Amino acid sequence: MNAQAKAVLEGVENFRRKYPELTQPASLTGVSIRSLLAALEQFMESVRYLNTRRSDTTLTLDSEAAVQDALYLMLRPWVCDLVPESPTERIANRYVIKDFASRSLRTVIEAKYIRDKDHGKSITKELNDDIETYRYHSYCDHLVFFIYDPDGNIPDGSALRSHICEARSYSGKILTCYCIIKP
Repeated sequence: MNAQAKAVLEGVENFRRKYPELTQPASLTGVSIRSLLAALEQFMESVRYLNTRRSDTTLTLDSEAAVQDALYLMLRPWVCDLVPESPTERIANRYVIKDFASRSLRTVIEAKYIRDKDHGKSITKELNDDIETYRYHSYCDHLVFFIYDPDGNIPDGSALRSHICEARSYSGKILTCYCIIKP
């Protein structure tokens, strides 16, 4: 195990000690979407802890894959059925790679990394496309967008959250969307 992975695992353990009510496996406590969102809101605290430790190891979040790894290490200890990256069913001749899914929570988590100003301006379209895809999945009642925007390239995060965060009804099926933007 490399030093960065060890540091991340130590950060997860620190989080588990600080928030014991949020860190029990889903099968034991019935983890809710509310507690999952609360954990995601603490993402920067976990990153900050790892990056200010006494060791030389830092958590470098410079790509979507790095953000996905950090999220998985943070959430997997207490969401037992969290499954990383698997293709969804084919819809309209295209496959989508979902970042994480939990069937017990009936939730999909999509991690996004804002690369530059153009990506920050076009993220709304990307999220809307994802919503249109996930509305067809029978086990996805909650769609969580976790957006890491290190340079503040999203022009109006508040407007984006208010546009995305709502329950939508499609032929009687409710899909509730959430949007967390960090830092």
